[in-house]
Amino acid sequence: MADDNSKGSTTEADSARSRWEQRYEKSLAQGRVRDIDFTTLSGMEVEPAYGTDESEWPGEFPFTRGLYATGYRGRAWTIRQFAGFGNAKQTNERYKMILGRGGGGLSVAFDMPTLMGRDSDDPKSLGEVGHCGVAVDSTVDMDALFDGIPLGDVTTSMTISGPAVPVFCMYLVSAERQGIDPGVLNGTLQTDIFKEYIAQKEWLFAPEPHLRLIGDLMEYCVEKIPDYKPLSVSGYHIREAGSTAAQELAFTLADGFGYVELGLSRGLDVDVFAPGLSFFFDSHVDFFEEIAKFRAARRIWATWLRDVYGAKSEKAQWLRFHTQTAGVSLTAQQPYNNVVRTGIEALAAVLGGTNSLHTNALDETLALPSEQAAEIALRTQQVIMEETGVANVADPLGGSWYVEELTDKLEAEAYAIFDQILAQGGSTTSSRDHETLAAQVREATGKADAAVWPMTRGILRGIEEGWFMSEIAEAAFQYQTALEKGEKRIVGVNCHEQSVTHELEILRVSHEVEVDQVRDLSKRREGRDQAVVDEAIGRMLEAARGDANMIPAMLDACRAEATLGEICDALRAEWGEYREPARF
Repeated sequence: MADDNSKGSTTEADSARSRWEQRYEKSLAQGRVRDIDFTTLSGMEVEPAYGTDESEWPGEFPFTRGLYATGYRGRAWTIRQFAGFGNAKQTNERYKMILGRGGGGLSVAFDMPTLMGRDSDDPKSLGEVGHCGVAVDSTVDMDALFDGIPLGDVTTSMTISGPAVPVFCMYLVSAERQGIDPGVLNGTLQTDIFKEYIAQKEWLFAPEPHLRLIGDLMEYCVEKIPDYKPLSVSGYHIREAGSTAAQELAFTLADGFGYVELGLSRGLDVDVFAPGLSFFFDSHVDFFEEIAKFRAARRIWATWLRDVYGAKSEKAQWLRFHTQTAGVSLTAQQPYNNVVRTGIEALAAVLGGTNSLHTNALDETLALPSEQAAEIALRTQQVIMEETGVANVADPLGGSWYVEELTDKLEAEAYAIFDQILAQGGSTTSSRDHETLAAQVREATGKADAAVWPMTRGILRGIEEGWFMSEIAEAAFQYQTALEKGEKRIVGVNCHEQSVTHELEILRVSHEVEVDQVRDLSKRREGRDQAVVDEAIGRMLEAARGDANMIPAMLDACRAEATLGEICDALRAEWGEYREPARF
C-alpha cells in the first residue's frame, strides 16, 4: 500500500507494516473508512499512514501513533464546543446554533453556584448566577437546556465534578421525559474529584465520600448505561493552574490510575469499566511539545493498563481524550491574536490524535463568548478539518526525530513524577517496575481500603500534604519569572505591544437572569410534592450510610424536582464539608 521510498528491508508477513495493512483493509471492507477525497490540494494521492516495516504503526499497542489504523479517515474528531451562560433557555439557543452550524456534540458549562452544589437562591450564590455558565437548579432546568435536542441523538459532555452525580441524575431524568431510554445515552461526565483538590478547588466533601459516589456511578453506568463515560480525567485544569506539560501528563494519568484502582476495589472487571474512562487535556501554544504530550499519554496509559492493571482488550487499553485549547494562553491585550493562538493549539491537538476538540473564543479573557466569537471558534476547527489535509494521514509527524525525542522525554519525565507520587504514599517501588506493581494490585483487588492501593495512596497523601499544589505553584512561578524577565515572550503583552485593535463588544449577562431564576425556583418548590422529595432524599441518605448504590434514590429525588442544593446540602450534613488546610 505504501510507496517504495518508505519501505524498509523487512518484507515478512508479520511485519508491523503488514499488520497495519491488514487492520486498515479490514476497516475498509467493513465500511469504516469515510468515502471522501483524501488527496492533497493539488490532487496527489497520499497513503493513510507512513512508516517502516519495523516502526510502530497507528492502531497497534502501545498506540503512540493513534488508536485506529484508519486515523481520521475512519472518523474525524468530534467538534464539541463548550458553552453555557445565563439561564437554560439562553444556553439552549446557543446549543442549537452550534449544532446548526456543524458542531458534532455538546459540552455544558455550568455557573459557579451549580459547580459548588448550591441553588440559585442560596446566599452564597448572590451575584454569580448564570455568569460563568448556565444555572441548573433542578431537572426542569435540564429539560429546558435540551429542549428540542434529542438526547439519544447527540453526545453530551458535562464539565462538573463536585456535584457531578446529582447533575447527571437530572440529565437521565430529562432523557426519560423526552421518551428516551437512558440506557442508550452516550457522552461524558467529568466527575474527576482528584483534580479538584489538586488544581480547580470545586469540591463538596473530603475525598473519601466523593470516591464513594464515583464508585457508585461507575457501577451504575457499567450495568445500565454502557456507552456513557462516567469519568473524564482532567489535566486541563491542572495545566491552566500553571503546571508544565510533563506535570499535566503525569498528574492526570496518575489520577486515572487512581480511578482504575477504585473500579478494581469495587470488584469490577477492568476490561468492562476501563473503556468508560476518558481524558481531557489542555493544548497549549508550544506546538511540538503538545503533540508529543498526547502521543506519550497514549503510550503510558496502554502500558500501565496492560502490565499493571491486567487489561486484556485493546479498548480497555485505549486512552481516548478530549482537548480544549489553552484558555490561559489567551490575552486581553490585542485579543484578535487569540484566533491565531487557538488555531495553532487546535492543530497541535489534531496532529496529536485528539478524539474531540473545543476551540476557545477570542474574547474569553474578557467575558463569556459572544455569538460571533463562538462562531469563529467553531469555524477554526472546520477550516482545519475541511481545508488543510491534516486528516488525510494518521500521525503524520510520527518518525520525526524531534517529535519522537520529545515524546520519549515527556514519557521519562512522567515516570519520574510517578515515582514521587508513589513515594508520597510510602512506596519504594519504581513506577517502571510493572511486575511488582501488578502483584500489589492483584493483592488489593476487591478491597475498599485506599491504603492498599499504590497510586491512590500516593495521590491522597499528596493532596493532604499540599504536594501537588506546591509543585504547580513552583512551575507557575518559574514561568512568570521568565515572562517578566523577557525570556519568554507573549505578543501584545511583553513584546510587539503597539496595536490598532479596538475594544470588543462582549457578552454581558443581565442581573435579571438571577432575579428570574430565583423567582422560578421558588415557584417550582411551591408546585412540587414535598413529601415525595423528602422521602427520596431520606432513602438516598440511608444508602449513603450503608453499602447500597446511591444512584437509584438520587434519581427518584431528581424526578420529584429536588434541587441540586437540597441534595448536596443533605450530603454535606451527612458527610461534612472539606476545608483545605492553610499553607504558607
